[in-house]
Amino acid sequence: MASGDGDGATIGRNMRITAIGICLCGIAFGQTPATSVAASPDPVKPLVERLDLDRYKTTIKSLTQFGDRRQGTERNRAAVDWIEAQLKSYGCTNTERITYDFQPVAPTGNQGGRGGGRGPGRAGARVRGQRAPTGVNNDPLKQPDEKLRALNTPPSVPGERQEIYCTKVGSTHPEEMYLVSAHMDGIGWGEGANDDASGTAIVMEMARILNSPGVETDRSIRFVLWNNEETGTNGALAYVNQRRELQGKESPVGSGKYPEPKWLGLIQHDMMLFDHGMPGKDGKPSKEQRPEADVNIEFQATSKMAAESAALAWLVQGANEKYATDYPAAVSSHMSNTDSTRFQDYVASISLRENERSAHIGAGWDPHWHQPTDLFATFTDADFGLGLNAAQSTLGAVAQLAGAKVKE
Repeated sequence: MASGDGDGATIGRNMRITAIGICLCGIAFGQTPATSVAASPDPVKPLVERLDLDRYKTTIKSLTQFGDRRQGTERNRAAVDWIEAQLKSYGCTNTERITYDFQPVAPTGNQGGRGGGRGPGRAGARVRGQRAPTGVNNDPLKQPDEKLRALNTPPSVPGERQEIYCTKVGSTHPEEMYLVSAHMDGIGWGEGANDDASGTAIVMEMARILNSPGVETDRSIRFVLWNNEETGTNGALAYVNQRRELQGKESPVGSGKYPEPKWLGLIQHDMMLFDHGMPGKDGKPSKEQRPEADVNIEFQATSKMAAESAALAWLVQGANEKYATDYPAAVSSHMSNTDSTRFQDYVASISLRENERSAHIGAGWDPHWHQPTDLFATFTDADFGLGLNAAQSTLGAVAQLAGAKVKE
């Protein structure tokens, strides 16, 4: 747990206690089922075991073929098309797109400055020890790979934007759903491997597994890949504005179809790979993953849905304890600057990251954040394994919540 968590960690523990009786999709915290769970095979474990490190890495590598995937560019649109084709190939064939218009207020340079206020906030975070500079690279010449530099050169153009999602429709309660999300755009003249191909790949791998033949869920699950996160989570905002009032409405009436099922919870994934700890006195972090590397699960203690979000966070932490193979998870109450913040006042919303956002990234502990070095080749198998453990945690939790199982 980051030293900046302070009272937030206590809040989280207290909310875990007060979460007794809060029910997320039929699973009541602190209640024992009438029949012993241990007496029956775990329907979730076989699904989590379908996650594979090599497949996860391959999906990340495939996303990097589009460079930084900066919003408002042809490379971004090509990446959206590729993601859609992949989702369909997994069996998640009911893909749809959110279309919206984006007009930047004050574009600055080829990379859009700090991304419309995208930089990590430090509210509530207290960092002790070494700090390092942080910011967004806007200099193309800092990218030594000429091919990648050329790919990332075309600037963003204002106008129409699109983002993709598909839905696993629940067999019992299609009118209710969980959202699993990440953003697919990036900046900084790199490949956006960590920020955020690493999160996008988690969502895509979950879509692949849960849409496999024979897999059924009681409730619906929507897999969403946001656009325009780096400009201030504009893609997530467009989704909220367009879809929030449609929740739970059957259309056409009597059809049994719900274009926007009621939101039960949202789990965002953003920057899953790098947890190398505090930089040294020279301002440089270790090249090796820190021994205490963990998955951070964040909720926002000041949101209107703080209690429900805390309950969801602790449920995912419990799934981590049960299903993750290598890395533990820690809960923090300072969720900021990612797409889930657009939902935090409407539904239980959490974010999974590689370390605590405000305390670590805001203090410059990640030298690859929005930099030309955010490349697939930068990260080790240990780094990719950390991301895979986040996937195990989310898949374990969502499969439980949605009632996923493999039909005989």
